[in-house]
Amino acid sequence: MWIAQKPDQNAPLEELQGRAVGLKFECNMCHTEVFTDLLGVPTPDPMADSLADTDQYEKEEVKCPSCGMIHTLEVDATFDGVKFKVSDVAPGSVSYQVAEPKG
Repeated sequence: MWIAQKPDQNAPLEELQGRAVGLKFECNMCHTEVFTDLLGVPTPDPMADSLADTDQYEKEEVKCPSCGMIHTLEVDATFDGVKFKVSDVAPGSVSYQVAEPKG
């Protein structure tokens, strides 16, 4: 099930930390729906020296299969939640889906 990320809200950390997610978004250049490979959601560092240093992130790039535009993806995890950032997309156009563990 795809969950739309609200631009002004973080996704709940407790549901996502340590899990893998797939993202989908609409390319601003050609309006193609782009799907990513699975991305890991990092866990904030509780042993960091300062609150600002607890934040963890993963960064990737994905190419639009239609027009070739490169989008930068960033998964930011803080104790306040998780934010999925994608370059060159309209606000509110990013959705995520949690991968189910193979069992």
